[in-house]
Amino acid sequence: MSLPSVLSFGCRLNAAESETIRAHLAAAGRGAVVVLNSCAVTAEAEAQLRQAIRKARRERPEAEIVVTGCAAQIAPERYAALPEVDRVVGNAEKLRAETWRAEAPAHAVGDIFAAPPPAEPVTLGSRSRAFLQIQQGCDHRCSFCVIPFGRGENRSVPAARLVAEARRLVAAGAREIVLTGVDIGGWGGDLPGRPALGDLVARLLAEVPALPRLRLSSLDPVEIDARLLALFGREARLMPHLHLSVQAGDDIVLKRMKRRHGRADVLAAVARLRALRPGMAFGADLIAGFPTETEAAFQRTLDLVAEAGLTWLHVFPYSARPGTPAARMPQVPMEVRRERAQRLRALGARQAAAFLAAQVGRDATVLVEKGGQGYTEHFAPVAVAGQAGSLARVRLAGIRDGRLTAEALERAA
Repeated sequence: MSLPSVLSFGCRLNAAESETIRAHLAAAGRGAVVVLNSCAVTAEAEAQLRQAIRKARRERPEAEIVVTGCAAQIAPERYAALPEVDRVVGNAEKLRAETWRAEAPAHAVGDIFAAPPPAEPVTLGSRSRAFLQIQQGCDHRCSFCVIPFGRGENRSVPAARLVAEARRLVAAGAREIVLTGVDIGGWGGDLPGRPALGDLVARLLAEVPALPRLRLSSLDPVEIDARLLALFGREARLMPHLHLSVQAGDDIVLKRMKRRHGRADVLAAVARLRALRPGMAFGADLIAGFPTETEAAFQRTLDLVAEAGLTWLHVFPYSARPGTPAARMPQVPMEVRRERAQRLRALGARQAAAFLAAQVGRDATVLVEKGGQGYTEHFAPVAVAGQAGSLARVRLAGIRDGRLTAEALERAA
């Protein structure tokens, strides 16, 4: 019997959910199935999905082709109409075991805004780093974003379940857990007592003492609550690295994006955290060429990257998403969007190179992963020898091919 294939597009949460789908297919004894777990963040992501659907049909003519994920949730009829597609499955339905049984209905896409909280946290694990989903959905409506229509409203996994899952992951060998979700800063808003993300982080660190490293995924600058801020200052196991959902450095553009922060909020958040944790590293998501963005407004984004000392940049040229308010605004020409994205990426490369150069000569603890590489506490990539899943104390000796090189000091764990 042929084996099922699950192709994941987009975010880490999708990748984690693909592992759940894989497990359900195996439990159901399904073989000739190709599942495409889609992303809808950009037009390019959907173009890649359509190309992958056609390729899957050519290479697996006998297989059932199933499209799921955000693109399928938002526009199920579009993908059901493709001649290569046999089934379309929604984002809530894809995590249910019964969806993947042979007798399941052809299409299963429910109202994502009526979906219940996750029954169990979804994880993506390895011998070194594991991603732990703490919530689903988003209650905000940024003018450029369709993801709430693919993921629904914020729905949190209760802390007790997350503690239990974190313990299981550590027992299985994980040395670092990354908290992930659609909007992790929204965690707890729908739970009794409305706990904040800092409350969850404090509980995980206290109740899973065997966990060496805890890291957060993307977070809005205004979602850093007081307890989380304090934890960054005193908890060595909470990694000194945070990826911020910044998007732009110009206040007018940010207002048109319907973001909840301004330029000053980004600078203040970075300053507060560095005051508590000197040397803390920051990444950022940035959009180039948002509708109405002038050259002067774009320059303020470039200036913010340097002023805030942002290191690891994820840059996207603006992509108009049907049905969003931004798609109805005056558009920046595509060639200008791409050129600005290229300039932002070039600046990001310079920022990253400068950060790596500043690390040379310092000692660090590196989480060793497959292929002779790993990451420091600040998420700097390192070429390092060792067993995957181990933590190694090293001296950072130089830079080669965009990664730090290391000299072993001792094995930490």
